[in-house]
Amino acid sequence: MERRYFDWAAAAPPETAVSTLLEMEVPFGNPSSKHTEGRRARKALEDARQRCAAVLEVPAERLYFTSCGTESNALVLHSLLVRQKRYSGGAALPALLYSAVEHPSIRENALLLERLGFPVFCAGVEGDGRVSERSLSRIIAKQGKPRLTAIMAVNNETGAVMDMPKLTKFLRNIDGPPIHIHSDLVQAVGKIPLDIQRWDLDSASFSAHKLGGPRGIGLLYLRKPLEPIYTGGGQEGGVRPGTENTRGALALAECLERRAHPAVVAETYALAVERWKLLISALTSMERCRLIPVEREAEDPRFSPFILQAAFHGIPGEVMVRSLDDAGFAVSTGSACSSGAKTRPVLAAMGLDDTLSFEGFRISQGWSTGVEDIEALIEAIGKILREL
Repeated sequence: MERRYFDWAAAAPPETAVSTLLEMEVPFGNPSSKHTEGRRARKALEDARQRCAAVLEVPAERLYFTSCGTESNALVLHSLLVRQKRYSGGAALPALLYSAVEHPSIRENALLLERLGFPVFCAGVEGDGRVSERSLSRIIAKQGKPRLTAIMAVNNETGAVMDMPKLTKFLRNIDGPPIHIHSDLVQAVGKIPLDIQRWDLDSASFSAHKLGGPRGIGLLYLRKPLEPIYTGGGQEGGVRPGTENTRGALALAECLERRAHPAVVAETYALAVERWKLLISALTSMERCRLIPVEREAEDPRFSPFILQAAFHGIPGEVMVRSLDDAGFAVSTGSACSSGAKTRPVLAAMGLDDTLSFEGFRISQGWSTGVEDIEALIEAIGKILREL
């Protein structure tokens, strides 16, 4: 049976060029060693950092290699634990504000900080799953100004695209000490135009395996270095201690150059829009189908054209996932990082009832998805609906 892959939001199929790179010989020395082998590895690592910086249009010294997007997110959030010492003598602990539709790597770490006694607030979203100035204003008026905010640029379950320039401008205009603004850009890079500098972000996270790269390598952008919660050998400016993954860093640089260059993103985006128009038009013509959110249009700049959440009345999302898998199609119910969860926090935050949340499933495409793949998926869904 021919397999067709529609779970790009979980992991992108490996790029041939990147796979070839991973098989090539790279400097094996420890980048922290002072001998010739170590210096060669250090040069390769710094070359990779410079290449990543050139694509993202940020200074290379502000980029830190990590193991994944989850670790990048955790490093930023857990920096509040180190800042705690500055709030002794009865002063209030620094507060964290995160959106209700964040990835589990943000949400679960936020809840951990809350259990440790830190003030943590969750900002609601509009019915389309997007964070708005209104939703931020409501929670800040009620709870006070946070020290750190976490707002993802593109939601990993619905594809909702946040208006980051508008949201950061709103947060910057609040009186008092500056807010550290962090954004999970894992689903944004290579998919939508992004501008870290114009968006006025203090930190941002990236992951290679969403770009066709290997697992185990990620990237963290920091406008200013933060105090890490754990220490070791002082690698990566002390932000992320541990022997660096030189091969992974080179692979990530290759991925960014191949997939995140602005001209490539523009072309990839346009093609994805056309394929999604075909899929959405077909789905909305099916009587039992409901898009999530229902007001999503075939061509809609509020959403990434790489992620779509849909539901069929009376059919649990897990049943659709299994049925499509049997037919040769890989889809999912949501984030792979929370695949064992019984609840759908992102859909609940949008005001969906439990039944509709239970029926939702995610379809996500990528740069190698073809029109013939979309047509085959439409045909397979129609057949499954008739059989069920």
